[in-house]
Amino acid sequence: MGATPRTRCVLRIHFHLAEQGEAEAVFARLPTLVEDVTPYYQPHPPDTVDADLTGALRLWAPRGPYEIASVLRLCPLAHAGNSSTAGVGPSPMIAAMAAAAPPHGQITVVDPDPVAVTAFLRPRHVATLPGVGPATAKTHPRFGILTIGQLADSPPATLARLLGTQTTRELHARACGIDDRPVRRAALVRSTTASHRFPADELDPDQHHRALLGLAEELGQRLRASKEVCTGLAIVVRYADNSSTTRSKRLPEPTAHIPALTHTSLDLYQSLGLQRARVRTISLRAEGLAPAETAHHQLPLDPGDDRAHRIEEAANAARARYRPHVIRPAAWTAHRPAR
Repeated sequence: MGATPRTRCVLRIHFHLAEQGEAEAVFARLPTLVEDVTPYYQPHPPDTVDADLTGALRLWAPRGPYEIASVLRLCPLAHAGNSSTAGVGPSPMIAAMAAAAPPHGQITVVDPDPVAVTAFLRPRHVATLPGVGPATAKTHPRFGILTIGQLADSPPATLARLLGTQTTRELHARACGIDDRPVRRAALVRSTTASHRFPADELDPDQHHRALLGLAEELGQRLRASKEVCTGLAIVVRYADNSSTTRSKRLPEPTAHIPALTHTSLDLYQSLGLQRARVRTISLRAEGLAPAETAHHQLPLDPGDDRAHRIEEAANAARARYRPHVIRPAAWTAHRPAR
């Protein structure tokens, strides 16, 4: 008679980081913190990590997942004052949803029993299901699908006409609590992140744009100061309900050029299709960092682009001589006071 397979236990921790330096410091310590508990973990920069606790539970007995989560949250709190919210469940999806659910700053554990998983999922709004983007979330209410339970009960053939076969297959499985994705151990890729937290949940797209201008400016200055370039850019938008959306894009060429970073960041924001979204935090992450001297650049054929580079060099020289924010984008003046 074969052995009964162990029920998976996955932990997600979301760190509440006020400043970029904190994010990099926490993620630099992640391997040391998590490997003391389990070798199976997956970082999600700039502020989240998943850990598979399935095997660790036997070693940590009689302590359960709640106690293990408490230990992992305690180290960053003690060393740097970084609070966090954690979720535990039988899959990465359930753990992520538990971490995004209130109460903020606490640990939410979803029992692996299928009845408990169903009770956790069914009453939640369909927009909280991973994989349901803003456009899909607007489609469901028109057809009376407001909760994950209603999505799970909907005939797949009907959903396929609305969303397409592949999307329907994935969302219907998730609505039924099915998520077989493994937690893959991954090395931290060199990146740097700039974040802006709004004083209050922000609905105005103009304020979102101003924040992105400031973040692209900050990343560009940081990369040029360290003589580095990035090969990709990612935007992370966290909403009032503590859920988040991430989009990333590979750049045409490695760059630290602020106009290129700004253009790409606005493209990523537009791809989210946000309408009347209550945004709490916007983060912009420069990915795939490399020394500037190793990067290969296309020859500039546009005189305007060459002019923009010369203006940027002059602005950087002024910032280095006086102060970082002596020159700022005009659209940023309503967003951030001079320092």
